[in-house]
Amino acid sequence: MKRGPTTMTSALVLIVLAATAALAQPPAPPPPSPPPAVISPEVHPDRRVTFRLRAPNAREVVVERQGVKLAMEKDEQGLWTVTTGPLEPDIYGYSFVVDGVTHFDPSNPATVPNYLYTASSLHVPGPSLPWEAGAVPRGEVHHHFHHSAVVGDDRDFYVYTPPGYDPEGKKRYPVLYLLHGFSDDARAWTEVGRAHVILDNLIASGKARPMLVVMPFGYGAPEILSRTGPQFRDVALRQRNQQKFRETLLQDVIPTVEKLYHVSAGRESRAVAGLSMGGGESLDVGLNARDHFAWVGAFSSAVPDDPDAAFPGLNANTRPPLRLLWIACGTEDFLTAANRKFWDWLQARQVPFTKIETPGGHTWPVWRRNLAALAPLLFR
Repeated sequence: MKRGPTTMTSALVLIVLAATAALAQPPAPPPPSPPPAVISPEVHPDRRVTFRLRAPNAREVVVERQGVKLAMEKDEQGLWTVTTGPLEPDIYGYSFVVDGVTHFDPSNPATVPNYLYTASSLHVPGPSLPWEAGAVPRGEVHHHFHHSAVVGDDRDFYVYTPPGYDPEGKKRYPVLYLLHGFSDDARAWTEVGRAHVILDNLIASGKARPMLVVMPFGYGAPEILSRTGPQFRDVALRQRNQQKFRETLLQDVIPTVEKLYHVSAGRESRAVAGLSMGGGESLDVGLNARDHFAWVGAFSSAVPDDPDAAFPGLNANTRPPLRLLWIACGTEDFLTAANRKFWDWLQARQVPFTKIETPGGHTWPVWRRNLAALAPLLFR
């Protein structure tokens, strides 16, 4: 079809009219400004802490910090806020509970590594605490992967080497095998426990000998981590987890460490310590494998229900003797009664040990202090 001049003129008129109409329209409003960034947590100079969460559609928000719950209040912009009283300098875990569902703090990149629990990390700094980084020589933390021939899986461990460690040198160092608790992973003692910083500070002050610290994956039966399974309520599963961990530590981890690092291989140069589940594992390994370890530390330990079966024949004459058996628990810990009962069992058999009770519950603030107190006693 041929288009004549009239058709073309009409089309041009329509285009001009459309453009004129578009120009006559008022400009579109600018997009709304984004809400201001949320600062949370905010640590004030007087050590009060303000938590904030933007959740305009939430009906109830609570911040939970190691068993302490604080209700938050919402403003007209949907920002929930609460401020604590002054907190003691330390590192705390906390979560937001929004309408019954637990969440990380989305404004805080620091989280607590854990398989079963959701928590962010709060640091209230304080001078001269063992886990505060200062102007001292720093060691290094190395991450390794290995295959466990015992368990049949691939797993990891971390190694702290002290300042001055030379991989090409000939100096050999003692080793502390440091075990995490139930639901933690192998990062727990560095990410939350700050073990590397504690050792840096103790070594720099001359309070502790330079040593390596090996932090392995602490499960002999990883299925114990199930969210829906019996976990620690299953006695047989708990015992298998502990037994298989002992085997993988002795057969997989220690030989690998002694191939990779300049460490002394004798029992006098090996220590094992841990918290909660790891404390129970430390007692199991240390008291049943004395040919491997001369130094044993246990923090808030999951002690055995039947010590006679767990440590057959243990008494004052059991050889070789331990150089140190150090057992600590917080006075508000749910395992305090069980640990006191275990102390009585050891005393009845005249087994030498050091018992420590400190204020606090089943929490990292207790365990960091336990490590800072134990490390100076090792390898002396």
